[in-house]
Amino acid sequence: MDMEKIVFEYTDLDGEYAIESAWAQRVEGNYILDNILFYAPGYSWGDIVSVEERNGLLYVTGLIKESGHSTIRIIFYNKEIIQLTTEQLEKRGCRWEGSNIPTLISVDIAPEIDYIPIRKFLDEGEENDWWSYEESCLAHNIE
Repeated sequence: MDMEKIVFEYTDLDGEYAIESAWAQRVEGNYILDNILFYAPGYSWGDIVSVEERNGLLYVTGLIKESGHSTIRIIFYNKEIIQLTTEQLEKRGCRWEGSNIPTLISVDIAPEIDYIPIRKFLDEGEENDWWSYEESCLAHNIE
């Protein structure tokens, strides 16, 4: 299957215009996201999005269908615990990607995975000042 880059537009934490590109597969005129996003909120792995071409680039214009995946971002305060943490997340069934910032990862949580124990793990790390996390796109029920 051929992959293409698609571009997400968003407003960053400073209120500035920003973009993030990601790999996606073309399916019946739309695209299935095949990356875990680091910055653009509101989208997760496997979501189907619409795009429009502008100046030779494919810009996301909207969400067509949610995949049921959730995206979590973690910023670590200590690089030495990243490997242990990612191993723990993998044991819980999560996938992750490292970013251009050495202490930032994005985590994909598939729909069939129970998010409650993962959230407890994330909360514990935050309470111990190991990291801070953000639920960038939460499709899981948290009750």
